[in-house]
Amino acid sequence: MPFEKRCKMQAKTEEVVTADSQGNKGWGDDDPSVFVMKMTGRLEGEFQVTNGYGPENAPQVMREHWRTFIVEKDFKFISQNGLNAVRIPVGWWIASDPTPPPPFVGGSLQALDNAFQWAKKYGLKVIIDLHAAPGSQNGWEHSGSRDSSQEWGKTDETITQTVAVIDFLASRYANSPSLYAVELINEPLSPGATLSSVIEYYKAGYAAVRRHTSTAFVVMSNRLGPMKPRELFPIASGFKRSVIDVHYYNLFEDMFNNMTVQQNIDFVYNNRSSQLNYVTTSNGPLTFVGEWVAEWQVVGAGKEDYQRLAEAQMEVYGRASFGWAYWTLKNVNKHWSLEWMINNGYIKL
Repeated sequence: MPFEKRCKMQAKTEEVVTADSQGNKGWGDDDPSVFVMKMTGRLEGEFQVTNGYGPENAPQVMREHWRTFIVEKDFKFISQNGLNAVRIPVGWWIASDPTPPPPFVGGSLQALDNAFQWAKKYGLKVIIDLHAAPGSQNGWEHSGSRDSSQEWGKTDETITQTVAVIDFLASRYANSPSLYAVELINEPLSPGATLSSVIEYYKAGYAAVRRHTSTAFVVMSNRLGPMKPRELFPIASGFKRSVIDVHYYNLFEDMFNNMTVQQNIDFVYNNRSSQLNYVTTSNGPLTFVGEWVAEWQVVGAGKEDYQRLAEAQMEVYGRASFGWAYWTLKNVNKHWSLEWMINNGYIKL
């Protein structure tokens, strides 16, 4: 006979939630069957990996990842295939290495040091990209978010802490011949990341870079979400060696869902070309298509279709005054992997 079980949920620490039974002999807190659980969404970022494996296993898992995923031969591959720079995403906790705040684990700083050594050996430049800021600038997994909340910029503390990370990175690599640029933050999301907070941070972040180097470019990512494409021009135009980063994907918006092969390619040649021209001016900041990929929503597209999509984007984005970067070098999803696309003849540089 069905009966109601009542319990009191209590969060005792950040890691522990307990349920206390009020009667009903026979079940205890160690019986998960009394709970109906429903996943409403799941993040799969570094926070979730390190938090999931826990303090005993996460260090080993992450060390193995850093040791094997991107290695010296990848930098040789990049150089041999006509590319001249790498955009490397890092999280804010890198500045606290080797003992970052939990659940993050130490080791990412050594991985970045290795990248600079390999870049120097193979004649490549490095763009350090602060991909995850304290509190998360967009609520997505790649920003280090724990639960999709977006807290960056809402307090002076998050901005001050982010500037300190930039200062740390600029200081550490200022004298490296491979340092090409520092990207102050990746994809701040409007309206959560307000224009005023982003501008406040970009001013302070630019000053932090300039304390250590006068030659490195400073990259400022346009906000995603509701924004004006030239909203950073007033501040960026007053900076020397400044760059505006825009990201162009034929994905993530409903309008791409039913586009044909030709419509996607026409969109690149017409719409993306127009958008890029609008933010590329002779006396303004340089422009950088910091992320793009030869992937779309088209079902059943053939190799030649993908080749045409890639060619169209390289032709258009190649007009950006600071160049472009493909997202990403390696990925289990083949078309997102530049290495796979090159090795299998989908992209020719």
